[in-house]
Amino acid sequence: MKSDFFKYQAQTSPHPLALEISHANGSYIYDSSGKEYLDFVAGVSANSLGHNHPKVTNAIKNQLEKYSHVMVYGEFIQQSQVDLCKLLVQKSPKSLNSVYITNSGTEATEGALKLAKRVTNRFEVIAAKNSYHGNTMGSMSVSGVEKQNAAFRPLIPGTKFIGFNNEDDLKKITHRTAAVILETIQGGAGFIEPKNDYLLKVKKQCNDVGALLILDEIQTGIGRTGFFWGFENYNVTPDIIITGKGLGGGMPIGAFIASFNMMNLLKNNPKLGHISTFAGHPVMAAAGLATIREISSKNLISESLRKEKIIRKNLQHKAIKEIRGKGLMLSAIVETPELAAKIIHKCLENGLILFFLLFENRAIRITPPLTISDTELKKGCAIIKQAIDTIKNS
Repeated sequence: MKSDFFKYQAQTSPHPLALEISHANGSYIYDSSGKEYLDFVAGVSANSLGHNHPKVTNAIKNQLEKYSHVMVYGEFIQQSQVDLCKLLVQKSPKSLNSVYITNSGTEATEGALKLAKRVTNRFEVIAAKNSYHGNTMGSMSVSGVEKQNAAFRPLIPGTKFIGFNNEDDLKKITHRTAAVILETIQGGAGFIEPKNDYLLKVKKQCNDVGALLILDEIQTGIGRTGFFWGFENYNVTPDIIITGKGLGGGMPIGAFIASFNMMNLLKNNPKLGHISTFAGHPVMAAAGLATIREISSKNLISESLRKEKIIRKNLQHKAIKEIRGKGLMLSAIVETPELAAKIIHKCLENGLILFFLLFENRAIRITPPLTISDTELKKGCAIIKQAIDTIKNS
């Protein structure tokens, strides 16, 4: 299987971890030799309920027995789609009462950008330096790392970049601006939180000039950071929410959420202003619905903050300079990129899955399932510290 993987499957990095997967359950992944790995990554924040969660699996099976894809999104009334949209609205601020389900987070970004331009009749978009919103052309155009973008230019024009947490840059948001798009917590940059009411100040400037605030909740949302939406930590309400990753409990899905009046503009002038064949696929919608219900009913949202304390307490080591982030969206920052890579690979050898961040090479991603136990968290932290000691003493 490994030789075929490298021979036939398009590669996305020079050195993939190349773990041969047999099966997965709960907080663990098993390779083809039967070795057990504790998962501290959760499919890059996607497997909110761990692996093979019975509520999600049963929801998928039940929906498959009824029907799968039947019609392009938005034409037929399908129970799992309607129920998921209704539940997302119930979990959102009152002003955000209309949901467009997509196939992924990056497609949600595309839809949100189109909507903002349609609402404001402006084309300029303000995004943050070192941001990441996806890998399609529109999403790349508002992602602020030139080494990722340079090979694919020209991208979509009209984007300007500001420094995240740089209040002096807010004056760049003007009457020409359609929208400001920000990650609630910057992910690829190293899990950077907004400081000093930064998001509130951005929203005020948007209100003053008639621009919209789009918050990218693809990683921070669905309970990972202590509230259902990450922006609830910072007392701000966006005009448009983007979500994905953890929404599907391991299945591919995304959504953008706005007011009914704004979303209604996509219906006309032109008709079919935003359309997608497989968006809101009923099986994926059923998985998303089961995921949200389980996260909410089991109090996993507030538990993420308690579990954050366990990680911070048990991951104290002189080689770890700081732990950034909130809830179960954390990154351990070490001295050098080389040390981070060595730790990640040594932990993999020792049965713990960690991963990198896109642009902060000194960071070690810690985004386990929300369902992970206290014992498993302590076990994983011990493996990390042991790996550091082994590397330092070698």
